[in-house]
Amino acid sequence: MFPLQSSIPLRTTPLVTWVLIGLNALFFLLYSGLDPDQIQILFHHLGLVPARYTHPEWARQVGLLPYDFSPFLTSMFLHGGVMHLVGNMWTLWIFGPNVEERMGRVRFVLFYLLTGIAAAGVHIWTNGNSTLPTVGASGAIAGVMGAYLTLFPRARILFMIPIFFYPFLFVWPAALYLVYWFGLQFFSGAFSLLAAGQVGGVAWWAHVGGFLSGAGLCRFLLCRPRQWNPPDDYPSYLYRGL
Repeated sequence: MFPLQSSIPLRTTPLVTWVLIGLNALFFLLYSGLDPDQIQILFHHLGLVPARYTHPEWARQVGLLPYDFSPFLTSMFLHGGVMHLVGNMWTLWIFGPNVEERMGRVRFVLFYLLTGIAAAGVHIWTNGNSTLPTVGASGAIAGVMGAYLTLFPRARILFMIPIFFYPFLFVWPAALYLVYWFGLQFFSGAFSLLAAGQVGGVAWWAHVGGFLSGAGLCRFLLCRPRQWNPPDDYPSYLYRGL
C-alpha cells in the first residue's frame, strides 16, 4: 500500500522538504560506491550505536568515542540501501510539505531535527546494550507523521495497491492510516523487547518516539495566526484551527 497524495492543498513551495530529500540522496550517492566493509565502518562511526553511550569502555575498545553525540544528527542522513532511502524520502514527500507550510521553514527544520534526536534517544533507552549501528531518517519522518495527525486529522490520503500490474487506487482517512501505522510500530517494538540477543532490522521504538514527540512538539512550533491562515481552497472540514 503506497501513499500517493494528500488532500490538503499547498500554497507555498516546500523548499525545506526538497532540501532534506536532496541531502539524503546526495549523502547516499557519496558513500554508495564504497565496499561493504568501508560502509560498515562508516555506519559504526556516524550511525547511532546505543552501546556507545551506555557502555563507554566497550566504545573505547572498538575505537569509538564515547559520549560523542554527533551521530544523533549524522545517522539521520545515512541509509542502508536504495529501498530504505526511497521509502523514507517518499513518506517525507507525502507528509512533509503540509507540516512545513503550517510551521514555516525555519521552525520545520528545528522540528525535524528535534524529533529525530528524540527518536534516537528512545532507541538508546529501549536498546541500550545493542552494538549495532542504526541509520536512517525514519525517526524524524515519524515525527512529521505525528505532526500531520495532530494538524490535519481530517485529511485524506490517496493510496495505490498494485494488483497484477494494475494500479488499484483508493482513499483512506489520514488519521486511520497514521494510527494504524503507529500501532504497528508500537506492537512490533513490544515484541522486539521480548527477543533475546542483538536488536537489528527496524528501529521500532525510534519510530514510536519520533511519532509521539512530533505529535506533541508541533503545537509549539506553529506559525502565528497572522502569519498563516487556511487558503481559500481548503475544504473547511479538513482544517482544524490549531
